[in-house]
Amino acid sequence: MLGARRSEINFAEKTWTVPAERMKAGKEHRVPLSARAVAILEEMLALQPAGDERTFVFRGAKPGKPLSNMAFFMLLRRMRRDDPTAHGFRSTFRDWAAERTNFPADVAEAALAHTIADKVQAAYQRGDLFEKRQRLMTAWATFCTTPVQEPQSNVAPLRRAGTKPNDSMIQSDPF
Repeated sequence: MLGARRSEINFAEKTWTVPAERMKAGKEHRVPLSARAVAILEEMLALQPAGDERTFVFRGAKPGKPLSNMAFFMLLRRMRRDDPTAHGFRSTFRDWAAERTNFPADVAEAALAHTIADKVQAAYQRGDLFEKRQRLMTAWATFCTTPVQEPQSNVAPLRRAGTKPNDSMIQSDPF
C-alpha cells in the first residue's frame, strides 16, 4: 500500500486497483477495502492538498516519493521489535486465514495476489474471487482491530488469593 496513489482508490466501490506494472505477476490486482481501511485512506488523503490524482496516499519525506519501506522498519526498531518483517505480516495473514477462518485457501491466495501454479487450473479459474475476498478482508480487519482478550479460565482456585496453605488444609492420603 506504500505506493498507492490517490487515483487508484475508488471510495464508492471500496477498492484499490494496483496497476499491472507494479505487480510482480504483471497483472492488475483489485483489492477490496474494509471499512477501516477506507477510513484510514480518507484520513491520509484529508491531510494532503486536493487536486493531484498522482499524489501518493502515504507520502514520503522526499517530494514526489512514497513513504519508504524503511519507515516501517524504523517504526519496528523504535518499538524494539526486530523479529517481524514485512513478509512476515503477509505470512501472518495467510496463517490466520488458514487456521482461524473457513475461507478456502484459494481465496486467501488470491488476496495475496499469488498466481495459480497449476496451468490447467489457472486456465479454468478466470475470476478474481473478489466478493469472497471482500468478506475475507472484512474479517481480517475485525481480527486486527479487536483487542486481545485474556483467555478465560474454567479452573476455580482451591484457596482464596493471598492465603497460604497450612497443615489443616493438607489432607493425608486416604489410601
